[in-house]
Amino acid sequence: MGYTKITVEQRDHILLMGLNRPEKRNAFDIEMYVELAEAYGELHRNNELRCGVLFAHGGHFTAGLELDKWATVLQNGWIDIPEEAIDPLGVDEDNRCSKPVVMALRGRCYTIGFELLLAQDIRVAASDARIALLEVKRGIYPAGGGTVRLFQEVGWGNAMRYLLTGDEITADEALRMGLVQQVTEPGAELEAAIELARKIAKAAPLGVMAALKSARFARTEGDRAALARLIPNLLPLMQSEDVKEGIISFLERREANFKGK
Repeated sequence: MGYTKITVEQRDHILLMGLNRPEKRNAFDIEMYVELAEAYGELHRNNELRCGVLFAHGGHFTAGLELDKWATVLQNGWIDIPEEAIDPLGVDEDNRCSKPVVMALRGRCYTIGFELLLAQDIRVAASDARIALLEVKRGIYPAGGGTVRLFQEVGWGNAMRYLLTGDEITADEALRMGLVQQVTEPGAELEAAIELARKIAKAAPLGVMAALKSARFARTEGDRAALARLIPNLLPLMQSEDVKEGIISFLERREANFKGK
């Protein structure tokens, strides 16, 4: 499809998805969100793609939703996205992108930006990042997964500290609490995220997706349910070409060349 509010670029096995309304501080209108969902659908379906990188053009990740354009949508539930698209917030666990996504952020990362951060798997922040859930200051609350995921990430007290006040979190504080995994100088966050994505893309694709699926299942369904599925879900992988390549490369003491088969 043709993208106008985001950029999409494939680099080897990585899909770069960039928010592209820098003149609006990458504030989300409806079209931008739908385009991002379509990009996630492309990442999910394309067997050549193994990892995504979500970032933003300009000095800010996003100032949040353009509330005047979203008011009617939020009053009626949520937007309808195309059938082949995947909601980047990942609220529907049965329709999540099966590939991992690394997020790079700098500057303001407000409301939906924060909830997108919580929905991604690894996060890299520039030192100038300012992250906030401002919804309680607008008369609403985070309805894109923030109320569920934030305390899972940082603990109850830390989550309520920011969820109920709308205060900003600095990059250093986000690193301390585990919201982000790396802090860089402003402008270096994207390359750091791409480097992490490259490492993921070199690993066995089927193994990466299985590990991600197992971890997500444990988070939503609990430890016991996830533990019960470990061996049953491993058995099909043992018949894959990637496992054979992994064993052979180990014996030959070389880097494996995985095909995702």
